[in-house]
Amino acid sequence: MNKCVFLDRDGVLNRDYVDYVYSADKLEILPGVAEALTSLKRAGYLLIVVTNQSGIAKGIYTREQMHECHQLMQKAFNHQIDHFYFAPGHPTVSESLSRKPGSLMFEKAIAKFNIDIRLSWMIGDKERDLVPAKRLGIKTIQVDNDDSRMADYKAQNLPDALEIIFG
Repeated sequence: MNKCVFLDRDGVLNRDYVDYVYSADKLEILPGVAEALTSLKRAGYLLIVVTNQSGIAKGIYTREQMHECHQLMQKAFNHQIDHFYFAPGHPTVSESLSRKPGSLMFEKAIAKFNIDIRLSWMIGDKERDLVPAKRLGIKTIQVDNDDSRMADYKAQNLPDALEIIFG
């Protein structure tokens, strides 16, 4: 079985904006993220992004624009992300089991990549990112914000989270 670090996208890998990140001019990779991902890959972790992308359901941007952002991220990260899972729905438009705090994106990844949840982590900036991981028994780290009482650990950012993962 494989160990994995599940990653939220906005607020963990790139700067989050209230009005969404869906174009190259808004995509700002956070400092130290590419190097942190390299360290995780060298340690044998799969890297899987699980991201809510409600701007698609709201008609703010298209799937194609989101995929273009993911391609730019892959280029910036030397193609180290093993897979991007995204949930395009939003409760005001459509219901979805994929959307966090639902766990379907995680469950698909666990099945497809033969992931050992006992050796895996979820890193997110909001409590809703941590809910499905906790439900499935995956250890959690909240970065950037400290509002979660659910997080197993808290760190300033992804590079700082490595100290927790590597012990």
